[in-house]
Amino acid sequence: MKKNKILILGASGFIGKVLYKELCNYFDVYGTYYSNRNFVSNKHFFSYDLNEDDIFQLLKKIRPDYIISALRGDFPSQIQAHMHLMEYLTKNNCRLYFISSANVFDAYSKFPSYEFDKTLSQSIYGKLKIRIENMMLRMPEKKIAILRVPMVFGNASPRLKEIKANLDANEPVEVFPNLIVNVTTDDRLTQQIHYLINRRKTGIYHLGSEDLVHHEDFIKEVIKRMGNYHPLLKKVYTTNDDRYLAALPKENRLPKNLRFSYQEVIDHHLSVE
Repeated sequence: MKKNKILILGASGFIGKVLYKELCNYFDVYGTYYSNRNFVSNKHFFSYDLNEDDIFQLLKKIRPDYIISALRGDFPSQIQAHMHLMEYLTKNNCRLYFISSANVFDAYSKFPSYEFDKTLSQSIYGKLKIRIENMMLRMPEKKIAILRVPMVFGNASPRLKEIKANLDANEPVEVFPNLIVNVTTDDRLTQQIHYLINRRKTGIYHLGSEDLVHHEDFIKEVIKRMGNYHPLLKKVYTTNDDRYLAALPKENRLPKNLRFSYQEVIDHHLSVE
């Protein structure tokens, strides 16, 4: 049986790499890289400069059944690339899975957000994600999946590496005491995306823990897992009241084996020593 082709845009990044590793044994998977020369000899990876290269040439060469966008880089170039992706989707039998962010709701602070809540952001990053989401929402739903993701942790994650470096250097670790979040890990996220592709799911999904935690409490628990540290915490208060930055699943919930709590993230997915 012929394997579906998947193209991961941004496959050399943190999430892109774990996605490639998760999917490559089950699909015919290709990826893009920009500056990481370690991928030059991998015939399933293609050099792609977001600012210079024509994405149509890449799409014409690979002819993917699924595109996963984990792109990072210049914001106007990201918008241009996704405009071209919309054009490609219109003319070809292909689906786009876009890794978005809980930041599309960062202008709201009183409550957590669910899949069909109106998006509103105060941050440049959140506004970028909203703009790309809005392009996608003009497409037929059977062609698109918007995957909103909260803070991503994992043993190789930039967030965990930064915490570890600060601890080793006896530098303060930044925490937000009044911020209430949900979280995920790289392996949980990639398992969920694998399921969505396998089942040909489309629409909007919130791919994070199904419960909430204060950012400060979560980081303290994570640090306990990392060794015998006596951390210096830099507490950052953006408001006197509790503030939510959480994208919770409600309508489009995954099977029980793919749901998890923030405590499971700490207990089973973070093992840095």
